[in-house]
Amino acid sequence: MLQKNSTMKNKVVLAFSGGLDTSYCVKYLAEEKEMEVHSILVNTGGFNKTELTEIEKRAYNLGVTSHKTQEATAVFYNKCVKYLIYGNVLRNNTYPLSVSAERVFQAMAVADHARDLGASYIAHGSTGAGNDQVRFDLVFEIMCPDATIITPIRDQQLSRKQEIDYLQLRGIDWDWTKGQYSINKGLWGTSVGGNETLTSDQALPEEAYPTQIQKNSPTTVNLHFKNGEPVGIEQQTFDSPVDTIQHLNMLASAYAIGRDIHVGDTIIGIKGRVGFEAAGALVIIKAHHLLEKHNLTKWQQYWKEQLGNWYGMLLHEGQFLDPVMRNIEVFLEDTQKNVTGTVHIKLLPYRFELLGITSDFDLMSSRFGQYGEMNTGWSGEDVKGFTKILANQNKIFSALNQDRDD
Repeated sequence: MLQKNSTMKNKVVLAFSGGLDTSYCVKYLAEEKEMEVHSILVNTGGFNKTELTEIEKRAYNLGVTSHKTQEATAVFYNKCVKYLIYGNVLRNNTYPLSVSAERVFQAMAVADHARDLGASYIAHGSTGAGNDQVRFDLVFEIMCPDATIITPIRDQQLSRKQEIDYLQLRGIDWDWTKGQYSINKGLWGTSVGGNETLTSDQALPEEAYPTQIQKNSPTTVNLHFKNGEPVGIEQQTFDSPVDTIQHLNMLASAYAIGRDIHVGDTIIGIKGRVGFEAAGALVIIKAHHLLEKHNLTKWQQYWKEQLGNWYGMLLHEGQFLDPVMRNIEVFLEDTQKNVTGTVHIKLLPYRFELLGITSDFDLMSSRFGQYGEMNTGWSGEDVKGFTKILANQNKIFSALNQDRDD
């Protein structure tokens, strides 16, 4: 049991989303632990103004002493998402790090707030079986090393039903149908967890996804990139890449594009399975990758793939504050100088097609040749000589080893 100060309650800063887990944490910390709870919601693109107002009201109704809404969408994009685009980062070739990327930025903002308030305690609502607990703890350990971390859901090993029962007994009417799926929405996508994702064979039902299909007739859109960043759609240039992402997400999610279930290795060593909806993120990553295939050299693409995967792995595991991440970011940004052009995309129900690109930096320029058709930058004799030299190493190896019976 935490010891209560004789002049004031113990001050705790709680990372708050307004969902079931963090709502339980408010009641538990305020009533069971008799703590002074200061909640903070860090918006990384998942909430509109109306939702933020409702969540603030909910926080006070639950019993917080103060609540802060921290807007961090632009920071999240500029310090993280653009590098995920540059690196074409898809965890296990599937998941665009929708939530795992956000958690670090949420944790950093929570840590800053705890330091500003002089709080001795810092709390979050992560369970004991997922990645978020490590991400939050890791940032708090680095940024608030003297604060005590409290994790009620993890420590008590609570089920979602137990949390709902606890809240209902205290007059908080939490509908079980709302609580059976854990949904986390942000700029770069929405994760969906539920009973089905705890199995290896069941798919999420249609109604579990936050956006239902609205369009069936195909639409072609032109997505514009400048130095690797998405800057416009069709004839419209947006004020920021964030606006481009949000607009594209609106267009593509109407077709139920971007749904999948990711299976991966968690930080704590077990396999994990989570559903997600990330229409804008998946379209942008695939479109960006296609543009790079045209505009970058072979070795640029090769090393980008290695470092992009490494960057994504470290970010997924909460290691954003490691200085090596800044080193990788410098490399990724330097590769984007010629990644400018337009990608033509067809949106269809549940899928999309990349039709092609238009760019002044397209290395398929017919000035040098057309693959499978004609060569204008070299002669047939050039290729004969080139191939003869290229074969030398393996010719020597074969000649010296032709009598070996391995």
